[in-house]
Amino acid sequence: MGQYIARRTMLAVPVLIGILFVTFALARLIPGDPCRAVLGERATDEICDAFMERNGLNEPIPVQFGVYLKQILIDFDLGESFRFGRPVMDIIVERLPVTVELAFSAMIFATFFGIIFGVVSAYWHNSSIDVATMMGANLGVSVPVFVLGLLLQYVFALLLKDTFLALPPSGRINPVIPNPPFYEVWGWTVEEGTGWHTFLEFLSNFVFFNTFITFNWEAFWDAVQHMILPAVAVGTIPLAIIARITRSSLLEVLSLDYIRTARAKGLAEVGVVMRHGLSNALLPVVTIVGLQLGFLLAGAILTETIFNLTGLGKTLFDAITSRDYIIVQGFTLIVAVSFVLINLLVDISYAFLDPRIRLS
Repeated sequence: MGQYIARRTMLAVPVLIGILFVTFALARLIPGDPCRAVLGERATDEICDAFMERNGLNEPIPVQFGVYLKQILIDFDLGESFRFGRPVMDIIVERLPVTVELAFSAMIFATFFGIIFGVVSAYWHNSSIDVATMMGANLGVSVPVFVLGLLLQYVFALLLKDTFLALPPSGRINPVIPNPPFYEVWGWTVEEGTGWHTFLEFLSNFVFFNTFITFNWEAFWDAVQHMILPAVAVGTIPLAIIARITRSSLLEVLSLDYIRTARAKGLAEVGVVMRHGLSNALLPVVTIVGLQLGFLLAGAILTETIFNLTGLGKTLFDAITSRDYIIVQGFTLIVAVSFVLINLLVDISYAFLDPRIRLS
């Protein structure tokens, strides 16, 4: 297992460098001037010449890429944003937790209900329940995220206002509710500007984690309520895909000989379907879950925009439109690393789901 993880990690390095170089080159080859995109009407030829010189943008792309790689690998620095004038790492620490919480909340919702719907549909194959479930799955894939998000806001924030079913239409947490960082609640004295402070600040920006470990239940419940509508909106399409994959995979497994043997022995139907059937049908489901989670971590741009969540997707979109190369490169690197790690975890999980698979 250790050798497999080490080998996969080594193979991921050239993949990450290749992705970073393609992003690096494309960002500089597309039309547009970052100086004029940032400064607008205040940009003059003299100011832009100094801007390009100061940021090394007048050098050939391979030279710029070499400098950037050195900056990442040796100095552990992702650079400074043209638009915000802040280190990219600070922006990641501030905004990445929003996207991570949204992605995992959506995948928990999608995986739980997707597997249930898939199992129900496969067990009652070709029945009215099967048809209704798959029609719902097709509808879930077909409805655009921005349409579903606006409908959810209209229903739960407007039509159901002042009822117990009402939910917040936007934002991450009510700013009126106190939510101090956990290290301040615990009385830790941390020097700002250090790596340790950056790490603790990153953890405290995970609202679920921060409110849970500080026993701030009012803020925790408020954060859960704020996350329900965005998670449902962005998780509906993965839910539909997982349900369809679970159904097709389970149907194939339930037709095998060992399932008929288990039933002939008099085993309970629930045990046959769940223990012998579903456990052997999960490999393709796990693969789809890993891929969908990677896509969600890449940034749910429309969902974050509709629900006013300043996460990775919205920030990346704004950076592309404003030609902020540094943010695009830094966030692309984070997304690429996330995909590599998720795929690695999916591959490792195969050995636990199917003992016949050996990672060596």
